[in-house]
Amino acid sequence: MKIMAGLMGLLVLAAGCNGGLHGHSEPKQVLVVTGIDYPGHKWQLTTPVLTTALGLDERLAVSVTEDPNDLARLELSRYDALVLHFMDWETPDPGPTARANLKGFVQDGGGLVLVHFACGAFQAWDEFGLLAGRAWDPNLRGHDPHGAFTVEIADQTHPITRDLTAFETTDELYTCLAGETPIHVLATAQSKVDHQNYPIAFVLPYGKGRVFHCVLGHDVKALANPPVGTLFRRGTAWTAGLTPVSQIE
Repeated sequence: MKIMAGLMGLLVLAAGCNGGLHGHSEPKQVLVVTGIDYPGHKWQLTTPVLTTALGLDERLAVSVTEDPNDLARLELSRYDALVLHFMDWETPDPGPTARANLKGFVQDGGGLVLVHFACGAFQAWDEFGLLAGRAWDPNLRGHDPHGAFTVEIADQTHPITRDLTAFETTDELYTCLAGETPIHVLATAQSKVDHQNYPIAFVLPYGKGRVFHCVLGHDVKALANPPVGTLFRRGTAWTAGLTPVSQIE
């Protein structure tokens, strides 16, 4: 097990849950789970970019494990939100204990964030589709060719996307998500291949918990795009029970 406080020493003190960033409330504890992915996804490079983006909200104390099996070993109740940044490509997922722990964590009120190919993190677990809202279906076309596209904000009233506007990004526009679970779509993008609109970011409840799922984040450039970092930061704060802040000073 390898747990790093905020990766590269990133452990930040918190502020008030609903006020400014300079109060005295305890920080919300966030664990980023990474360490394995499809070979084209360089998690060793993207994880520091992701954790830096999250850590700009000083109410979030971010730590990292590079072993998804820690979902079976750790006491998850010590965390307020889990961020899945892994995919078990040609590797067994963390197994039944990890599955039960993850399900129980969110059911009991924990927050869950899924980043990019984490939509396929538990390929052999049927419940994962309900937990994630939408999951990777290998029988569907995976994504548009890597390139530039516009992300449209579908709901400017939700706490995560309030007052956000459309933005350009260079990424993989995923067309591979399947599922019938009701989701609330926050952002969409139109495929240049089939001209269909696809969900890019969405939320859903699961038990007492909140789930934020965003399929952006293929590489460092994608995650370093400021609007993308904002989505993940505000989404993580929301799942952890905080009111997302509009501006980071």
